[in-house]
Amino acid sequence: MSMPIAAPDRPRFATLPPLALYVHLPWCVRKCPYCDFNSHEARGDIPEERYVDALLRDLESALPSVWGRKVVSVFLGGGTPSLFSAQAIDRLLAGIRARLPILPDAEVTLEANPGTFERQKFAGFFAAGVNRLSLGIQSFDPAQLQALGRVHDAEEARRAAEAALMIFGNVNFDLMYGLPRQTVEGAQADIAAALAFAPPHLSFYHLTLEPNTLFHRAPPPLPDEDTAADIEGAVHATLAHAGYAHYETSAYAKPGRACRHNLNYWQFGDYLGIGAGAHAKLSFADRIVRELRWKQPKQYLAQVEAGAPLQEETIVTKDDVGFEFMLNALRLTEGVPSSLFAERTGHPLALVARAIDAATAKGLLVPDPTRLVATELGRRFQNDLLELFLPAPRRVAVPVTPMRKVEATGVVR
Repeated sequence: MSMPIAAPDRPRFATLPPLALYVHLPWCVRKCPYCDFNSHEARGDIPEERYVDALLRDLESALPSVWGRKVVSVFLGGGTPSLFSAQAIDRLLAGIRARLPILPDAEVTLEANPGTFERQKFAGFFAAGVNRLSLGIQSFDPAQLQALGRVHDAEEARRAAEAALMIFGNVNFDLMYGLPRQTVEGAQADIAAALAFAPPHLSFYHLTLEPNTLFHRAPPPLPDEDTAADIEGAVHATLAHAGYAHYETSAYAKPGRACRHNLNYWQFGDYLGIGAGAHAKLSFADRIVRELRWKQPKQYLAQVEAGAPLQEETIVTKDDVGFEFMLNALRLTEGVPSSLFAERTGHPLALVARAIDAATAKGLLVPDPTRLVATELGRRFQNDLLELFLPAPRRVAVPVTPMRKVEATGVVR
């Protein structure tokens, strides 16, 4: 796949990528010991009305950057968005629709915690326009839920799962494996409990000890490497046998039920992010820009009200864009067409030709000039594969753990 190395300094787009909207609702009942997301324990009442006002003002300030572009999906993430009332979510979505052209068939996802489950509230979310629910179950095992510091128990998880499927139909179960003292048999029992509901989508993430978390400071007793590998193999094999396609590193779906919002991230689409700590990636005729909102909820509210929601804005350089594209695209089991690189980065594939050749020679990429897709070996050693696409001065080990949602790089449940 050798080719000449030449690329313009600035990207050039024939058409802009699809645009998604991410909305961050940062409050939780309690901070989980493994969580490194921008979530904050709710102490007292959540300032629902003020925060929805801020989100809509934030969106209005961003409109010149996305003027005329249609939104293909909306994701309400957190935190725990289901802490908000159905009335607040209705006002938020109505305000978004009044300001942005949302496609009629757009996927609209809301993250929910079984510990905040109320059937009437779930029905209210559906009536407001939420058509996909992502339910943060993590495990159906009572002992594991306690070890993970979850606010719900196994029975609440089952009740919430049953109601979510009845009301929404289009539901994701968010689950974890490699849990404290977990055995292969324990993991299989958790998978069986999830499959009993036959959800259309499952997210299975390996528990990792992230910096700035309680688990990182005081690690729980996790399975050893061999047991963890056996658990992972059991997860993959059982879900494949049950008819779920393993379409992305941590995502499994029944036919036609892949998360469209996530796919836009993996295919290096654009996303506008509003809310405390939200990130955005936006393409213009001659540049790609990343944005970061103020992280702390109180600070975010104050800055929005002062007319300055952005904490940081940077341009994605030619040196970085190849790695950023591959970081996302190579998470997809079937990869992406080679032509998508130029469409979504604005640069020819020649920009990363040497890295592609090196990865192919090492057996990490499939030698197919029409597609960019990792081999089975490349998926197993994803760190080594992605490291090849880093700019030379920064070629160090890349920490590629199964990400649950993109704030910095775009991943959501």
